[in-house]
Amino acid sequence: MADPRKPGQLRPIERLGALIETLRGENGCPWDKKQTPCTMARYLVEEVYELVDAITSGDPRAVCEEAGDVLFQLLFVINLFSESGKFTLADVVEKNVEKMIRRHPHVFGDVAANTPAKVSENWDKIKLQEKGGAEPLSVLSSIPQSLPALLRASMVSERAAKTGFDWDDISGVMAKTMEEWEEFSTEIHSPESESGGDKAAVEFGDILFTMVNVARFARIHAETALIRSIQKFEKRFTYMEEKSIATGRDFASLSKQEMHILWDEAKEKVG
Repeated sequence: MADPRKPGQLRPIERLGALIETLRGENGCPWDKKQTPCTMARYLVEEVYELVDAITSGDPRAVCEEAGDVLFQLLFVINLFSESGKFTLADVVEKNVEKMIRRHPHVFGDVAANTPAKVSENWDKIKLQEKGGAEPLSVLSSIPQSLPALLRASMVSERAAKTGFDWDDISGVMAKTMEEWEEFSTEIHSPESESGGDKAAVEFGDILFTMVNVARFARIHAETALIRSIQKFEKRFTYMEEKSIATGRDFASLSKQEMHILWDEAKEKVG
C-alpha cells in the first residue's frame, strides 16, 4: 500500500486514495473502518454546505479547504463501494464522462445550441431518452424531497415554468407577491391567528414561495442569495457584540437606540 505521507510518490488523487485505504486498513482508524455509505451520507451533505458557505464568503483559502473535505468524503464513499466490488473510481469517472459528452452534443456533435436555454432544453430531452423515453408521472417527481425548502422551492418553480405554467414577466410575479403579503397581513391579525391558527403560517409560506419565483425571473439563486444575506448579518451582529464587550457592557444590556447606533457603525465598518 502506498504511503500517503510521501507526496512525491503519488499524484494528488492517488495520494488521497492511499490515505483512505490506510484509514480503512488493518492498522487504520477504528472510526473510519466502521463507516458505511449510509453513515457517510450525512457527513458528505454537511461538507457540501460548508463548501457553499466558503464559496459565498468569497474566501479562496476557505474554498480550497472545504473543497478538499468534500472530495475526501466523496472518495471515501466511492472507496466503500469499491471494497464491496460494486464499482470503482474509474467506473464513476468513465460513466460521468460518457454522460457529459452525450449531454453536450452542441460541443461534441453537430447539434445547434447557442443559448443556455437551448442547452437546457436539449439536456432535458437527452435525459428523457436515457430513461427509455418514458415520461415521468410529473416533471416534479425527480426533485429530492430532502432538499432544503428554499432550494427545493427553486427547483419546483423552475420545472413548472418549463411547462409554460408561469407569469409573463417579473412584474406579474412581483404583483403576486404583494397580493400574498396582503393575504398574510389580513390573516395574521385575524382572531383565528391570535388563537394559534395555522392559516397565517400557510400564507407566509406562500409569500416565500412567490419570492422564490421573483428571484428566478431576476436570475438570482434564492438559496445562495439568502446565505449571503445571513453571512452579512452575522458579520454585522458579531461586530456589534465585540464593540459592546470592548466598552465593558453586555450587548443585551444596551438600549435599542445604542444598538441601532452600533448597527449603523457595523454597516460602515464591515459592510
